[in-house]
Amino acid sequence: MKIVLGSDHAGIELRRWLVSHLRADGHECTEVGAPDESSYDYPDASDELAKVLNSTDTDYGIIICGTGIGVSIRANRYPYLRCALCTTEYMASMAREHNDANVLALGARVLGTEQALAIVKTFIATKASEIPRHQARVRKLSAPI
Repeated sequence: MKIVLGSDHAGIELRRWLVSHLRADGHECTEVGAPDESSYDYPDASDELAKVLNSTDTDYGIIICGTGIGVSIRANRYPYLRCALCTTEYMASMAREHNDANVLALGARVLGTEQALAIVKTFIATKASEIPRHQARVRKLSAPI
């Protein structure tokens, strides 16, 4: 699976940790966002991730900041992204199954590494529902307001 991971400075340590584990599991990972721990604006990380997802055959995005809130708000400004901030495996499963989310937002300051990895693994392993009512709702998510 091809996954792009992005973060601001608050999420870089978790991003690197997740990348190492995902690569060990055989996933192809691309990193965007903060190059190091110096200050890096979270909207910029979301913008970089959005560009990669729009211009490549990458399957999923994972975006990380301190809480996951700012990066998820910015990511959802893009009509082709459905970003879900998840703090549990159940939320990750529902984000994929019912909402066909293609980006997972995580908060590095609110999740432990093992919990974050469990959420990521659940997210990428869960397929979107093929039930018509779920598909209709996903179409509504992308419809103009």
